[in-house]
Amino acid sequence: MTTGTGRPIRVLLADDQQLVRASFALLLSSAPDMEVVGEAGDGAQAVAGARSARADVVVMDIRMPGLDGIGATRQIAADPDLAGVRVLVLTTYDTDEYVVEALRAGASGFLVKDTRPAELLAAIRTVAAGDALLSPGPTARLIARVLAAPTAPRPGTAGPGDLTERERQVLALVARGLNNAEIAETLALSPLTAKTHVSRMMGKLGVRDRAQLVIVAYESGLVVPGDRGPEPRDRP
Repeated sequence: MTTGTGRPIRVLLADDQQLVRASFALLLSSAPDMEVVGEAGDGAQAVAGARSARADVVVMDIRMPGLDGIGATRQIAADPDLAGVRVLVLTTYDTDEYVVEALRAGASGFLVKDTRPAELLAAIRTVAAGDALLSPGPTARLIARVLAAPTAPRPGTAGPGDLTERERQVLALVARGLNNAEIAETLALSPLTAKTHVSRMMGKLGVRDRAQLVIVAYESGLVVPGDRGPEPRDRP
């Protein structure tokens, strides 16, 4: 897989440990559809590198000196010139509560550092394609614990109350980890209609991707941790 332009996915590696960056760079060099365009040892370097190298994906460590990964992610997400840059957060522990803050800041997903090489490459491809990457097990535990109590909507942002009833149904399914095809099957829609609902919700809610939709759904209380919701319909 390459980007929509047909060129390799341009990846920036941000981690304060040089050995970790070297290991990831070696792995990515084995993928013909990826290119490492830069490395950063702290958040400030990551933001600058994302801009100068025109990266498609920043693989971001959370804990770095100076500006950490959350702050760097927030700056990247807030910069209109970097609207096409996606951040994939790597963390040492899947119980790291900073991950939720990174998702709130604009990260498109996260993985734990001991993930298998093939999973990391797949995650980069997923994020580069504009989709969210939320590891099902860690995400469920993390979201349930940290976002169990709904919080007040952030100033200047819309909430589920601004959506149609059908859009609220789709949002709830996105928050439970269903992809567009599964949402379409569950609600007896066409995949294109499901995709259109997701795109419209992003516009109404002012979010970058599906990861942000998950945060909105849980923070607003639309989805209650532990509620599995409807299952996809049986195929005829």
